[in-house]
Amino acid sequence: MKKSIIIFYFLLVYAMVQLISWGTLVVKLQPSRMAMVMGEGAVFLFLLCIGAYFLHKSIKKEDRLHEQQTNFLLSVTHELKSPLAAMKLSLQTIVKRDLDKARQTSLLNNSLKDIERLDDLVENMLLATKIENRSYSFPKEEFDFSELIAKITDRLQIHSCGCEQVIKTSIKPGIKIIGDPFALSSVVNNLIENAIKYSGPCAEVGVELADNNGHAYLKVSDRGPGIADAEKMLIFDKFYRVGDESVRKTKGTGLGLFIVKEVLQNHDADISVKDNVPQGAIFEVTFS
Repeated sequence: MKKSIIIFYFLLVYAMVQLISWGTLVVKLQPSRMAMVMGEGAVFLFLLCIGAYFLHKSIKKEDRLHEQQTNFLLSVTHELKSPLAAMKLSLQTIVKRDLDKARQTSLLNNSLKDIERLDDLVENMLLATKIENRSYSFPKEEFDFSELIAKITDRLQIHSCGCEQVIKTSIKPGIKIIGDPFALSSVVNNLIENAIKYSGPCAEVGVELADNNGHAYLKVSDRGPGIADAEKMLIFDKFYRVGDESVRKTKGTGLGLFIVKEVLQNHDADISVKDNVPQGAIFEVTFS
């Protein structure tokens, strides 16, 4: 990509030098045409600069997209390797060692958790692809949103920390909405998993579902490092993640919040990001 930019600027400078040299030659041969040469040259330079600006912008955008895709491939590799390695170790331990029933059950349960993690990753990738190419229809029906959130928090509670309650819930029962249960479960799952991921081991994560003047209101809060104001909207872009994937400690693919934004837009729901006090971030979702 750097070579493309260098070639582009070389051709731009060459075109300007040729324009000036030819214009100077015409003026020397026919001084009476100086006004015409100056006028047409100015118009040409103006159009050339406008074209150069948009072309440069396009090249830089392509460069950013290439970098994001590279980060995405690295992150997917990391996301796949970790649970696969854990499952392999657990199964090898069961096969090679004479373990009691309780220990075998524990290792198998850990493997099932890793399988669920892989399943979530695959579902995210498939849903993001279908949303982007407009092949997902968002089949909607009335369902119990309270029940869906309770099931997700219960599952993630078990996976998050073995000894402490990390997800503090306040879920009003019986809140029903019309929407796509599968897509909205992905929204809830991504928001809570992000909160857990950035909050650190066994830090408290808040999940609240309430009825706000007849509209479902979901709030997910964490105790992580927070999100800078300049990045509060960028985090919903596809593949966007802060920092370099090769050195970043926090796992992820950059698809979760992209899916959240697209699904909520399809459900006429609004999402906002606020600072938590004393630290962290709060994601608020309001359904119309």
